Amino acid sequence: MPGITGIIAKEPHKRHRRTLDLMMDGMLHELFYTSGTHVQERLGVYAGWTCHEGSYADCMPVMNEEGTVLLFLSGEVHADRQVADRLQGEGHLFTRDDASCLVHWYEEKGDAMFRELNGWFSGLLVDLRLRKSILFNDRYGMQRIYYYETSEGMFFSSEAKALLAVHPELRRLDPRGLAEQLSCGCVLEGRSLFAGMSVLPGASVWTFPAGGAVRKESYFAPREWEDQPALPDDRFHARLRETFGAIMPRYTRSPQGVAVSLTGGLDTRIIMAQAHAAPGALPCYTFGGPYRDCYDVKVARKVAAACGQRHEVIPLNDEFLRDFASHAEKTVRISDGNLEVSGAPEIYVNRIAREIAPVRLTGNHGSEIMRDVRFLRARPPREALFNRDLEPYLRQAVETYGRNSRGHPLTFSAFKEAPWYHVNRLAVEQSQVTMRSPYLDNDLVALLYRASPGVRASEATALRLIADGNPALAAIFTDRGYGGTANPVVSKAARTYRELSFLAEYAYDYGMPQWLASIDHLFSSLHPERLFLGRHKFYHFRVWYRDQLASYVKEVLLDPRTLSRPYVQPASVEAMVREHTAGLRNHTTSITRMLTMELVQRLFIDHAPPPRPGVTMPQQARLLHRC
Repeated sequence: MPGITGIIAKEPHKRHRRTLDLMMDGMLHELFYTSGTHVQERLGVYAGWTCHEGSYADCMPVMNEEGTVLLFLSGEVHADRQVADRLQGEGHLFTRDDASCLVHWYEEKGDAMFRELNGWFSGLLVDLRLRKSILFNDRYGMQRIYYYETSEGMFFSSEAKALLAVHPELRRLDPRGLAEQLSCGCVLEGRSLFAGMSVLPGASVWTFPAGGAVRKESYFAPREWEDQPALPDDRFHARLRETFGAIMPRYTRSPQGVAVSLTGGLDTRIIMAQAHAAPGALPCYTFGGPYRDCYDVKVARKVAAACGQRHEVIPLNDEFLRDFASHAEKTVRISDGNLEVSGAPEIYVNRIAREIAPVRLTGNHGSEIMRDVRFLRARPPREALFNRDLEPYLRQAVETYGRNSRGHPLTFSAFKEAPWYHVNRLAVEQSQVTMRSPYLDNDLVALLYRASPGVRASEATALRLIADGNPALAAIFTDRGYGGTANPVVSKAARTYRELSFLAEYAYDYGMPQWLASIDHLFSSLHPERLFLGRHKFYHFRVWYRDQLASYVKEVLLDPRTLSRPYVQPASVEAMVREHTAGLRNHTTSITRMLTMELVQRLFIDHAPPPRPGVTMPQQARLLHRC
């Protein structure tokens, strides 16, 4: 995915330039990326970057008029127009639609600037006047930075593979990180999958003075928002309307063009209701599956029509399944092993979405931030697939999750679940498009801390916000049957039916009980999946692992290399593959985990991360130094 990488060396040395080039090699995933490198040898700074062509960060390095302040940025900062107006009024020269204003903001504010930044970003700022470098990120940690400290200095990168490429000692799995990934779907508390490699905490501002010791500081703590007084409900609702109206222009404007990834739920509908976009100005699309138009597609089509916006369906079809091995490998490689192979559809659909608009506006994080919905949970493996040596770490993972799940629910959602769990899917999505969501806007999250628990636990707040922005949208049922203007009996019936269909689909797919799997197998020739699947989800891995992807599953998991891994119980793995591909039992989750970890082994542990397929070394050299 687009990002930054580099070295802040204690002593300058020419070999660091070669090391930087090696770190960059594995980060060029697409031909539409731009990239470059820059060296300030006197300060021991060796920096590189990749970004989407034409994006907010496609202007690196940015510098002030004197060339004494330089910035390397990944991601976006959503500054209000007043900031740019003020800086230009003071005589600063920059382009308003990219990151070039930030060095001038820093000139005005100094280190206090970082606290004012809003968005998902990470960066390296080099101040030649004060002979210091500053490594920083957003307050949530949504633009991840891996780092590794050695006697030579600090090595950092948006992608772990860049560090693995130049530090072979890191190419081993950390058992604690592995256990957390297997139990929670992510690594917790700033650890990584790789022993010795860590993740920069959110709101970091780490200062490296030339010849001095690093200062590791934070510019924000969640308790500042937790300590705010609650607002009366009516006043909160009024402030919520005002805040949404104020922040939406930050997310809907871009010279590249923005499209809404529209679903049938509440969160993207709030965006449509509050954006007040002119007809045709905000195109929409929805991801669809192979069996039928799911509720997301049906509802999104109505919502887009009510707003006068164009709507398209991006289908996940047989073409995806035919090339699944490539998509799975790319998913694991880009996410540094943090997103499971079941996230492979994101590569496929977001590549198509980029053709509609390079910027994708989503409702991601809305249910967590607005309504306390929680996706990050501890579910350790139940099957005896793993060596007993891993069991203490699996128990520790549950304990670590339990400790972190206590406290303010919004702090958990915004500052733990989002940067530990959801960021893994974000990394893959960002490899294809620029991702945006208003639900982690600083102004909105700060306000939501002031809501009473009852307000945030209910769908009523979201429905009220939709009705305030566009009453026509409030009249349309959501995919789960909320909203609408029908009488209470009809509304309740619609909600009950759609909830039951959701549960039925889950029970037929990921959650199929073992006793039902054997019965389903007896009727497989009739393809009963066509009756149950596709109403709520557009991908269906239980059936795919059994049928279309069975050969791939066997090829990877029954490979002698897989069965010889020190943390694997080979007999259990063989039984699992045999039972699932024969349709006798449901091992969807376990197969997903095993496929993912085996790809991690092959891509990152057994061998150094390879250069991007399809790009020769001379091509890579040209891309590396493109500015």
